Amino acid sequence: MRQGSDGQTVIRFRAAGVCLLLAHLLLVGWLTLRPLDVPWATASNLRLFAGIRADLALGPVEAARRIGEGLLLLAPLGVLLPMAGGRLTVSPWASLARTVAAGTLISTLIELAQTGVPGQVVDVDSLLLNTVGVAGAHLLVVPMCRARLRRRKQGRVGALPHPRDEAAQGATPTIPRVGIAP
Repeated sequence: MRQGSDGQTVIRFRAAGVCLLLAHLLLVGWLTLRPLDVPWATASNLRLFAGIRADLALGPVEAARRIGEGLLLLAPLGVLLPMAGGRLTVSPWASLARTVAAGTLISTLIELAQTGVPGQVVDVDSLLLNTVGVAGAHLLVVPMCRARLRRRKQGRVGALPHPRDEAAQGATPTIPRVGIAP
């Protein structure tokens, strides 16, 4: 869908995706990289699932809140990254792999940047939850939206041919056959 008769639509779609992506990343940066005024900081969690187990020990409501925050923090990237890419016809698995890889990279950068922020600590479980959130949002929204957009595009294209396309190409030229002299 990068090129075609609806090129302006693609440009607007991508521009909206990029603007929303930047706005979301600024919000995430503000939420995760601001210094906290706390009397002490917990130790870094470098053991997989240790933070999730600790959250589950706090009770079901508090565990759901904390785990939900981890899942939802970067989940919009699962939709905004493909939207900013602007591709309509792409392999679903390649799109998922690119989006999850980018989400994991962004989450890793946030976790590493937190090492220099007072009151913030590294947590490998938040990296895991953020990545699962990106993948889940991508799987829930992107394939369905792409299929819908493809159907709409095919409906428009199949209904009426664009007059500019017919005029630009014109009739197919023919070359008369010339016989070979005896």
